This record gives sequence, structure tokens and C-alpha cells, in this order.
Amino acid sequence: MNNIWAPCRGEYILAPKQEGCIFCDAQKEDHSLIIKKSSFSFAIMNRFPYNAGHCMVAPVRHTNDINDLNDKEGTDMFGLVKELTAAIKESMRPEGFNIGINMGAVAGAGIAGHLHVHIVPRWNGDTNFMPVLSDVHIISEHIEKTLAKIKGALS
Repeated sequence: MNNIWAPCRGEYILAPKQEGCIFCDAQKEDHSLIIKKSSFSFAIMNRFPYNAGHCMVAPVRHTNDINDLNDKEGTDMFGLVKELTAAIKESMRPEGFNIGINMGAVAGAGIAGHLHVHIVPRWNGDTNFMPVLSDVHIISEHIEKTLAKIKGALS
């Protein structure tokens, strides 16, 4: 049997669970993984991505329900989703995207307390046997390099 090392997953599993909300806390500091801030929302790289370029867009206001968003927040948030998708298309040339919201822990939300939209670029053949057999994800590029690419493509 071969060993495959995926240290980023170990960091996630062993890291102390943070008190509070990571999305609210990221806004309070000069967070290195924030891609862009707008009036009512912000985009941030996923520190433990499913694929290179996996980022999230969240409302500035702490809420866990899409129905709590007012019109300005919803418009701003989904405008940022469109802007990030265009920047990722330009900078990374994916063949498709998974874009979605897991609302509530039972729906798969790892951070159920603060609503967020996942943007996951996809390429033909980017899935393989690794997650099924070994609970290992292969990320092809360092997160800081991906962040720089996406920021560079934003208008």
C-alpha cells in the first residue's frame, strides 16, 4: 500500500475549533484569503478547498438563512458570485462550476451559522478515486497562487 500525504486535511481535522464565526472574524481583520469586499458581501478563498479556486461569497451581516437577506444584500451577494465566476473563468479556464448553498448542518453546511455560497471550478477528469478510497483530495495549486490569479482577473 502506498502512502499519500495531504497535510492540509490534517490541519483541518486537528485544528482547534474556532469560537465565534469565521466569516465575521475574517471581516474584522486584514484576512489574507479575502478576495474582494463589496458593500453587503465579501468573497474569500476556502482554506480547505474541494478543488483549486474553491471560494465562497458571504453576506457581511451574520445570518444563516437566505430568506433573511434583504434585496440589497441578495443583489450584492449574487453580483459578487457572478464577478468571481467570471474572474475564475478568465484566470483558471475551468470547464464548468459547482455553485451552491448548503443551508443548515443537515444540508451539509460545515459552517451553518453564516450563510455562504460555494464557487467550485471544475475540469473534466478532476474527480478520481482518491476521495472515495482514502478521504484525500488532490489540490493542484497553492492557495496563495490561486488567490493572486483570481484577484488579478477582477476588474
